[in-house]
Amino acid sequence: MNVNRSFKNGLAAMALAGSALIPGIASAQTPATWTPGKWYFGAEVYAYLPSVGGSLAFPAPTGGTSVNVDAATIIDNLKMTFMGAFAAHNGRWGFFTDVLYLDVGGDKSNTRDFSISGAPSSTTADLNLDLKGTIWTAAGMYRVYADRALTADVIGGFRMFSVKPELDYSFSTTLPNFPGRDGSREFRQTVWDAIIGLRGRYTFGERREWFVPYYVDIGTGGSDLTWQAMAGIGYSYQAWDFTAAWRYLDYNFDSGDKIKDMNFSGPMLGVVYRW
Repeated sequence: MNVNRSFKNGLAAMALAGSALIPGIASAQTPATWTPGKWYFGAEVYAYLPSVGGSLAFPAPTGGTSVNVDAATIIDNLKMTFMGAFAAHNGRWGFFTDVLYLDVGGDKSNTRDFSISGAPSSTTADLNLDLKGTIWTAAGMYRVYADRALTADVIGGFRMFSVKPELDYSFSTTLPNFPGRDGSREFRQTVWDAIIGLRGRYTFGERREWFVPYYVDIGTGGSDLTWQAMAGIGYSYQAWDFTAAWRYLDYNFDSGDKIKDMNFSGPMLGVVYRW
C-alpha cells in the first residue's frame, strides 16, 4: 500500500521540543570569548509548530495494488511528545545531543481523499493514520571564529531518524489485494546519517543582549540526503536566552524505500538555561 503525503497541515498543538536542530543551545551556551579548561553547559526546551510534508509507502498485503493518501487531510492532533537537549563547550571544543519523540495522528470518515494505484478512488473509506517518530542528533563542535559580535562553530556528527507509520482502513467495497474491507498496515524504518554543518550567532544591542542564532547542516548515509537550517532572533537575560526562530528539516530517500521523503517546517520558541 502506497501512502503519498504532503503533510502541509500545520499541527494544531504546540510541542515542547528539544529539537532535531538544537540551534539555540548550540549557539548560545558559550560567550564569544572563553577560558580554556572551563566548561560551559546549556539545557533547552522548545515550543514548535511545524507543518509536515512527505511520502510514505505501505505494502499491500498481497502486492500489486497501491492506495495513495494525502495525510494532510487526516493528521490533525498531537498525541504525545518528549524532547530533551544538552550541550557543553570547553575552549574551542564542544558537543551537543538532543532527542525528539513525536506521536501524531488523525482520522477521516466516509472519504474519497485517496486514490487506487494513482487513479481516483471509486469507493469511500474510513481512514485512521498514526505516525510515531524519533529524531536523535549528536555532534562535536569546533569554534573557528569569535569576536565581540559573531561566533561560528563547525559541527560534525550524526542524526538518527526512526519512524513507524500505521494506517487502519475500512473500505466501503472490497479492493484487489486487500482481503476483506477492513485492515491495518504498518512498518518501521530507521536511518542513520553522518552530518556536517555550521552554527553560531550574531549579537547586537547596547549590552549585546540581542542576538541572531543560525544553524545549517547537510548529511547522507541511510538517506540519499538530509539537511536542515534555522535562523531567528533572541534575547539574553543573565543565565537565560529566549529565542524565536524558523526551522526546516528535510529528508530524501531512495525511490525503493518505504519512506520517499519527509520534511518539517515551522516557527519555534525556545528557552535556554546556561551555567
